[in-house]
Amino acid sequence: MSEVPAVTRSLMSAPLPQIIEKLGVAVAQAQLALDKNSIDIAQSLAESEVEIGNNTYNLLSLGFVPSFYAFTEATVEAKLSFSMTESTETSVNVGVQAGVNYGIFMAAASVDVGYARKFSVSAEGMSSIAARLVSLPAPETFLLLLKQQYQQEI
Repeated sequence: MSEVPAVTRSLMSAPLPQIIEKLGVAVAQAQLALDKNSIDIAQSLAESEVEIGNNTYNLLSLGFVPSFYAFTEATVEAKLSFSMTESTETSVNVGVQAGVNYGIFMAAASVDVGYARKFSVSAEGMSSIAARLVSLPAPETFLLLLKQQYQQEI
């Protein structure tokens, strides 16, 4: 049954700190990508112009602002289960045969002994990662600068 301790050790030594670290880095990289996307949309809105009457305005000056998003939580869940079984089977079969043929007596006996020991180890694992994303208003400084720019244009 030497396999059981080895399997147990490998199951219990899951790299949990590395999993948490990688989740944190992945969330930070995803947040950076979301922020860059919002900035790209702001630049696109600034470059998109609309003519109203005889005046031309970009979409930012008309109050259109990009959506900003943030991760509020991230969860790693890991479940691990394993089972070990051991069984022993012993069997004994005894047989006797006797016969008389032409005055000669013959007898035979047979003994069949069997012994089996079985080990079984099984492991199952399941993991999931979940993240919650929420929409945020545009940063105050961004909105303030837009308002000042709009007032200067008027």
